[in-house]
Amino acid sequence: MLFRRKTYKLHPGKRTEFDRFFHTYLYPNQIKHGARLVGRWVNEAEDEVFAIWQYDSMEHYEKIEQEIRSSELHQQAQGIRTSLGALYSESKQDFWTSTAEPETYHPPKHIVAVSGYITNETGEVLLVRNLHRSDTMELPGGMVEEGESLEEAVIREIFEETGITVKVFGVTGVYQNMTSGGICVMFRGEYASGQLQTAEGETTEAAFAQITEENLEDYITRPHLRVRLLDARNSRCVPYEAFRVRPYDLIRRLEE
Repeated sequence: MLFRRKTYKLHPGKRTEFDRFFHTYLYPNQIKHGARLVGRWVNEAEDEVFAIWQYDSMEHYEKIEQEIRSSELHQQAQGIRTSLGALYSESKQDFWTSTAEPETYHPPKHIVAVSGYITNETGEVLLVRNLHRSDTMELPGGMVEEGESLEEAVIREIFEETGITVKVFGVTGVYQNMTSGGICVMFRGEYASGQLQTAEGETTEAAFAQITEENLEDYITRPHLRVRLLDARNSRCVPYEAFRVRPYDLIRRLEE
């Protein structure tokens, strides 16, 4: 495993602008091409920021950098950076390797996310366009927060991304991304209330659409996202439970 530390020396008062530039252009382009962000930190004076990125190897890093530099988003970033003026006086990077495998110090961790196949009274499916995956529409969802049930997470994420409240009925599939280590739990549900709207910094489009086999690829361009929609449409829900132990306390159970 290879780690890259990228450090920026910021001009006074430029922290907010630099953060916006990072989250709009630098971060999504790295993630899209396979890099993993370990974390990002700023000093007390807010004039120095560094991020640590994770790669499989130096070859992996070099391949990602080559793809990024030829991407459309990188070209956009260069133009925006010029229009913003100087955000930082210098930048530097260095590379590190771990002294031991990650599980030596911490138990293994997985990223758990939820997503929802939500329909309205006419059978249309709720889709969003994510700011960081602008090449495709997809079912809404996001990461589960600490202390939150899966059902609570999918309802919250859909509300944050689209402005509507939903009712969910059960789980239709579980999907594991072996590249990122992410696990996504798919729910099926229906529209309850609210007006559609996008979320600043997250979604650029939110809409109900009549999805057919003929137009599915026009809306959802990534194969693994299409599979989730088809499974949710055609599969029965499996039981879902949220509970506590010592003593046992059933919080919620969903089943068809």
